[in-house]
Amino acid sequence: MKAFILDSYGRGKPLRFGDMPMPELGDHDVLVEIHAAGVNPIDTKIRSGEFKLVLPFKLPMALGSDLAGIVVKVGAKVTAFKPGDAVFGHPDSSVVGTFAEYIAVAEADLALKPQSLPMEEAASVPLVALTAWQALFEQASVKAGDKVFIQAGSGGVGVFAIQLAKQAGASVATTAGAASAELVRSLGADVVIDYRRHDFTKVLSGFDFVLNSQDAKTLEQSIGILKPGGQVISISGPPDPAFAEAIGANWFVRQVMRLLSAKARRQAKRQGVHYSFLFMQASGAQLAKLAAMIDAGTVRTVVDRIYPFAETNDALAYVESGRAKGKVVIKIK
Repeated sequence: MKAFILDSYGRGKPLRFGDMPMPELGDHDVLVEIHAAGVNPIDTKIRSGEFKLVLPFKLPMALGSDLAGIVVKVGAKVTAFKPGDAVFGHPDSSVVGTFAEYIAVAEADLALKPQSLPMEEAASVPLVALTAWQALFEQASVKAGDKVFIQAGSGGVGVFAIQLAKQAGASVATTAGAASAELVRSLGADVVIDYRRHDFTKVLSGFDFVLNSQDAKTLEQSIGILKPGGQVISISGPPDPAFAEAIGANWFVRQVMRLLSAKARRQAKRQGVHYSFLFMQASGAQLAKLAAMIDAGTVRTVVDRIYPFAETNDALAYVESGRAKGKVVIKIK
C-alpha cells in the first residue's frame, strides 16, 4: 500500500512517499480503507522526535493518527463492525499510520462515522474532540455555572472544547486573533480576548478551570487566574508524575517528568489549585457519543483546509505554522 513514511526523526523533515506492507489483522482489529486523515500538531512532534521517550516507535513507519474510512475486513473476534461500515477513529497511542491507504485499528478505538459528515470532516474530529471531552469531563468535572478558560479557541481542540463546555452550561472565555473572533463567538464563547492586543490576566479572574494548550509562560499566567480549588489541565506539557505512572514509564523517564513539571506543580500548590497533564486516550465509546451530538446538530466541525494525499508534507507544514483555524485534513481516497 502507498503511504507517507517517517524514516528518521528530524524537525521539518519531509516524509517519504513509498510502499509499506499491508497491516496485519489481529482478532480484535478492524482493517480500514482510509478515505481521509486528520493532521494534528502531535504528528509534527512525533516526526521531530519530541515523543521518543514516551512513544518509542519502530522506524520506518507511516505517520498520522486520525482517520475516517470504510471497513474492508474484521478480525475473528470483532462484533461491533462489519465490512462496508463507514467509521472514524483515533488508534491507541502505540499505533500510528493514517497517512496511508489502509490501517488496522482495535475495534474499541473506532466508532461509526457521523451520518451527517463527509469523510473529510469526520477525519477532523477524533483526536481534538476526544482531548476536549476527556479534559472537561473526565480529568475535570466541568458543570453548569463553572467559569472556563480555553486557550486558542480557534484551534482544533479549542473549537470542540468551547462547544462542549457550553453544552455543559459553563461560561467560556477564550483567546483568539481578531480574524477568528467571530468564529469562536459562533461556537459559544462568552468572552473573546484578542491575544495580540490584550493580556488575558488583566481581564480574567476567579476561574474554575483552564485548558492550557500554549507555552510555559501562558501556563504560569493561567494558573494565576484560577480561584482556590480550581484546576488547570495542560495538553501541551509539561508532563507530570501521574502521567509517567499511567504510561508505566521507567525510573529515568519518571524523574524527567517530575523535574519538567516541578515549577508548574509548585505554583499551583501555592495558589491552592491543581495542575495536571493530559495525553488523550483512544475511545470508540466516547467518539460514538460525539458522533450523536454532531448528527443532532449540537456540535459542529471546523475544517480549515483539505489537502490531496500527494500534498501530505504541505499539510504538515501548514499545521506546524500555527495558522490553521480548526482542522487540516488529507483526502486520501
